[in-house]
Amino acid sequence: MATRDGDGWVECSCGSKHWGLNGAAGILLVDTQHDTALMQLRAEWTHGGQTWGIPGGARDSHETAIEAAIRELEEELNVSHEVVDVVHDVLLTDHGTWSYHTVIGLLSSVHELTPNEESVEARWVAIDEIHELDLHPGLAQVWPQLKSTVREVISAEQ
Repeated sequence: MATRDGDGWVECSCGSKHWGLNGAAGILLVDTQHDTALMQLRAEWTHGGQTWGIPGGARDSHETAIEAAIRELEEELNVSHEVVDVVHDVLLTDHGTWSYHTVIGLLSSVHELTPNEESVEARWVAIDEIHELDLHPGLAQVWPQLKSTVREVISAEQ
């Protein structure tokens, strides 16, 4: 396994601290058949704890955003990369010194979710109801634009 060199805080040019020395990435898994997306309730001790988000975390220097997002999905919810079809990578948060990529993927088969210690719960939520959750601040900020992108992806898949 390659070196895990991405963990750590960045003092960002936006004035905030962000997790991920090389930026970060996460994955929004979408079930187009049921018009739902996989959401994760973050453990209290994590950055943005007790809020809903998507599996994700720090990028290592040798990883693409997609590789990092898939690795985080496997680590946090025990979902194998083999059942995910990546359909889009969108950069909605770019502060110059730090960025967060959101990868959109489709789940190719039903899979049991096994959250690790970073998650309290994981569940499928109707896309039109996600905004009603107590979202991680970073996700809440980009959700309207991300939802629009998800709708475009779903339309293309049908």
